[in-house]
Amino acid sequence: MEQILINLIAGALGGAGAGKSSPTFDLGTVGNIIAGLVGGGVLGQIVTLALPAVTAAAQSGNLSIGSIISHIIAGGAGGAILTAIIGAIKNKAAA
Repeated sequence: MEQILINLIAGALGGAGAGKSSPTFDLGTVGNIIAGLVGGGVLGQIVTLALPAVTAAAQSGNLSIGSIISHIIAGGAGGAILTAIIGAIKNKAAA
């Protein structure tokens, strides 16, 4: 459960950062956060499935600093990537 929350929070922050870093990707504050939440949650779960050791550590209650950092990175990256993709598509459609 903690890993999902970490992914979602990191994704929201990554989405907000990506949206504000470039007007091309900006979806507005709420749009950036929502896209970041979705992207962070999805990529975070993919990383969890791809790295069984992280999942095993989280399930055993031994959520280490290394696994927390991997979830933060995956969630933030997922949020930033999805926000950038949606922002680029939105701006191409509006032009």
